[in-house]
Amino acid sequence: MAFAKAVELLRLAQMATRRMGVTLDEITAEFGCSHRTAQRMTDALHAAFPQTETFTGDDRRARWTIKARAIAPLLTPTSDELVALAEAIEQLNHAGMSQEAARARSLEGKVRALIPPEHGARLDVDKEAMLEALGHAARPGPRPVADEGVIEAIYEAIKGSSLLRILYRKREEDEPRERIVAPHGLLLGVRRYLVARDTAKGPNANLQHYRVEEIYQAELLNQFFEIDSDFNLRRHAEKGFGSYESAHEFGEVVWRFRPNAAAQARRYVFHPTQTTEDANDGSLIVRFRASGHLEMTWHLYAWGDAVEVVSPEPLRAMVHDYRRKFPALP
Repeated sequence: MAFAKAVELLRLAQMATRRMGVTLDEITAEFGCSHRTAQRMTDALHAAFPQTETFTGDDRRARWTIKARAIAPLLTPTSDELVALAEAIEQLNHAGMSQEAARARSLEGKVRALIPPEHGARLDVDKEAMLEALGHAARPGPRPVADEGVIEAIYEAIKGSSLLRILYRKREEDEPRERIVAPHGLLLGVRRYLVARDTAKGPNANLQHYRVEEIYQAELLNQFFEIDSDFNLRRHAEKGFGSYESAHEFGEVVWRFRPNAAAQARRYVFHPTQTTEDANDGSLIVRFRASGHLEMTWHLYAWGDAVEVVSPEPLRAMVHDYRRKFPALP
């Protein structure tokens, strides 16, 4: 059997360990093959793994399944995969998401417990060497800090569509006050924002953003709500440049990067909706639609005088007095 075919067969065996097994349609979608090829792959699965079982699901479709323990010895993670997991844990810690980092670290421990002893030592050496080469042994820099109990309550509320009682302080308020909110999601960025509806404002009120670092207490309530049927967190997030969104600021944004910064700017995706245009003088024009002027100024400051805000005018005025000449670009 060709090496590539063997790899595909192992991928198929992994798919078959799912609780409901795998169907021919799922095989064709995963491997981009025809229905007939998918049938031949299930024949090969039976031949390579005699433990393979076939049954008909409630949807009347044939399904192939394998007990996970039958292929467990073949699923030892690679050093690259362990590095990716370790890097993910580091990134979560750096973002102030210690709860998620702890869960990912627990997963790493479980994965390691399943590695055959004869492979574990070599993988550890490879992993440490790669992390050192990548320069990720330490990652300094500022990160947000929030109450872990608050974070845990937010996640439980989002998972269960439960109302949440929070003690929250707006920027213009001297003291925090109590609110009962319906959480719809969490935006991650320079700051973290809880996307939620204040129930005191009625079921048709606009969603608001609550800075997680300014939530002093959070209590999960035994009351539930329905997520807006047309709500999509990804589309909602695209309304902002970072994690902040403002309806009155939302609109077209146009930046012009000088010719000496154009090549560097092309390596960035500043916003998912952006389009770019090469000007005759060699500069790069970037357009997108978003809000969050303050977060834009934080990013634009790093580019100094290598970028000009063409529009909107309020953003142009915000950055005008803070443009500097820096010895390097971001």
